[in-house]
Amino acid sequence: MNLRLWQRLFLTFAALASIALAGFVIWQQQAFRKGFLAYLDQAALERLQPVSDRLAEAYDENGNWDFLRNDTRQFGELILPERHRAQRQSKRIERLREALPPEAAADVAQRHPPPAWRENEREREGRRRVLEGSLLSRLLLVDAQGAPVVGDPAIARGSASVPIMLDGERIGSLLLAALPRIRSAADLAFAREQLRNALIAGVAILGLALLLAFALARWLLTPVRELAAGTRALAAGDYTRRMGNRRRDELGALAADFNHLAHTLEQHREARRRWGADIAHELRTPLSILRGEIQALQDGVRTATPAALNSLHAECERMGGLIEDLYQLSLADAGALEYHFEPLDMGEVLAEALETQLPSLEESGLAVATAIASVPPIRGDARRLGQLIDNLLMNTRRYTDAPGRLRIELSAVAGEVILVLEDSAPGVPSDSLELLFDRLYRVDASRNRAAGGTGLGLAICLAIVTAHGGHIAASASALGGLRIEVRLPAIGAGA
Repeated sequence: MNLRLWQRLFLTFAALASIALAGFVIWQQQAFRKGFLAYLDQAALERLQPVSDRLAEAYDENGNWDFLRNDTRQFGELILPERHRAQRQSKRIERLREALPPEAAADVAQRHPPPAWRENEREREGRRRVLEGSLLSRLLLVDAQGAPVVGDPAIARGSASVPIMLDGERIGSLLLAALPRIRSAADLAFAREQLRNALIAGVAILGLALLLAFALARWLLTPVRELAAGTRALAAGDYTRRMGNRRRDELGALAADFNHLAHTLEQHREARRRWGADIAHELRTPLSILRGEIQALQDGVRTATPAALNSLHAECERMGGLIEDLYQLSLADAGALEYHFEPLDMGEVLAEALETQLPSLEESGLAVATAIASVPPIRGDARRLGQLIDNLLMNTRRYTDAPGRLRIELSAVAGEVILVLEDSAPGVPSDSLELLFDRLYRVDASRNRAAGGTGLGLAICLAIVTAHGGHIAASASALGGLRIEVRLPAIGAGA
């Protein structure tokens, strides 16, 4: 049978509660029996205090313990207080009668008859059995030297004892053996009553524990059920589903992670829709131009001059560049963009890129100033870093008004190699700076499609810098244009 998670939790809680409660009841009963036996032994010792006084009086009357040696019956009569009092009264009356004349003794005997035991043989036999079966069987009387006088000689000398004193001198001891188990009917009834009460309390507590376990299992798994429903909604494409984050435990953290996942998926879906629309728009423009020019050639509106063919070729190049950039970004997103990392001198990579791009920059009317310092080596891919610098330089050439200025700095600070490119006007609005690295984003006011860009160059730069463990950021330039800063970790910077 397949059990649901809350049912398994409930059964686990119930089993733990039952085991713990059963263990507690067993321990409580064991502790009760031991404590109760100790209590009975202590109570028996307290009851033996008067017995020691009676034994001392009997010893004083007889002069030694010979009168009691191995006489269990007389020993039992001394233990019983009513029998002892009756014997003393009978002896006093007998001594009084012996001291009086016969006539006075007869009168005393008539007025004070000897006390008669008002118990039949069955009662005496029952009392004897009670004594022998309870207290008497646990007693041993020893003399001052520790020699047994009467009682069970098997009782250990280390048992609890009551001293028997006469005129400040110890004349013997009364040893009491510990109770091995509860024997008395009243004691057994009391023990059974305690066990019954413990079982009733245990059943009541177990029932309450089961109710609490049921409620707790349902309460703990409420957010789990909500998460399961939310996950199904996400799988069905409902990225607007959110979880109520009211808890402050691990389940609350899981709900927060679910909400973050749903928000991220929703953003990715919107980005994918926007990405598809932007790509369609970017491809539609050169295709429309190509279609129009080709149709004009077909209709004879335009002749196939070298200028017309060059225009067609430029549009094809532009569309090919866009497709290549899209391919590069798709490889970066899939983690399939190839990198061959090795120790590099960023100054050499920058010098090679400038050597290639400098003529076109000067033709565009840009004055280039460089400040290249000696920097520690970095671990990178020379081809990809060259692509990074080419994209940044082409971005400046396309969007900086002529005549303009470009300043390039390379330095090292705190274990990082820093590359900075600053150009002159036009600048970028502050609210657009964070969006420059988004795919197909353009600042329409000045950096538009007419300059020939695809809007993917800076996105590719971001992918390359991220793959090298670095950081790229855009800000306003002191020259009036855009400032791009690239930070790459130097070798050994993390050591």
